[in-house]
Amino acid sequence: MTEPIRIVIADDHPLFREGVSHSLAAEPDLAIVGQAESGEETLRLAMDLAPDVVLLDIGMPGWGGLATVQKLSQACPATKVVMLTAFDDEDRLLAAFKGGARGYVVKGVGVRDLANIVRLVAAGDVYVSRSLAASLLSELTGKRPQDPLSELSERESNILNLVAEGLTNREIGERVHLAEKTVKNHMTNILGKLCVRSRVEAALLATRQNARK
Repeated sequence: MTEPIRIVIADDHPLFREGVSHSLAAEPDLAIVGQAESGEETLRLAMDLAPDVVLLDIGMPGWGGLATVQKLSQACPATKVVMLTAFDDEDRLLAAFKGGARGYVVKGVGVRDLANIVRLVAAGDVYVSRSLAASLLSELTGKRPQDPLSELSERESNILNLVAEGLTNREIGERVHLAEKTVKNHMTNILGKLCVRSRVEAALLATRQNARK
C-alpha cells in the first residue's frame, strides 16, 4: 500500500486550522502529522517531522508566511509548500513563488479541490489558483521577448508542446523515442532558457504563444 502524503498545517486561526485538518484527514491517502500557529513553530515541525507538504498561511504572527516559506525551502528542500491564504494579489503570489512555494491557493477552495492540489504538489507539480494564473502569466511574459520560445531548439519545442498536452517525462520519452532521463535533461534546459521554475509555467508560456499563431 502506498504511504500517505504527510501534511503539516500552519495557520494562526485554530478553527480554520482544525477544520482543514479534519477534512483532509478524512482522505485515505492524506495524513495530518502536525499543526502550527506561527512561522517559527512551522519550521521546527518541518525539520522534526519532514512532511511531504506544508499548507502555510501568509498572515501568521512572527516571521509571517513569506519569510517562513524561504526558511522552509532552505532548511527542508524536500518539503513542498502550498500557500493557503486570503490574499489574492499578484505581489504576494510572486513573492511566495520566489521564496520557494510550489502552490498558491486562495482560501474558500473546496475540500475535494484542496486535497487534489495537495496530491498534485506532492507529486512535483505547481499549482496556482485560477483567478491568479492570468496575473502570473502576465508577469512571466512581460519580462521576455515577444517570442519567448524562439531560443528553444526544434527538439526542445517538441518536448515543450507535449508537456503542454499534459504528458509526463516518461510518456514524452515513449512518444519521441528518448530515455526518460534525456527528456528530463531537455526540460532542465527549457526551464533555463525560458527563465521559469517549473514545467507548469513553461507550459503556460507555450500555450499562450501557440494561441497567437
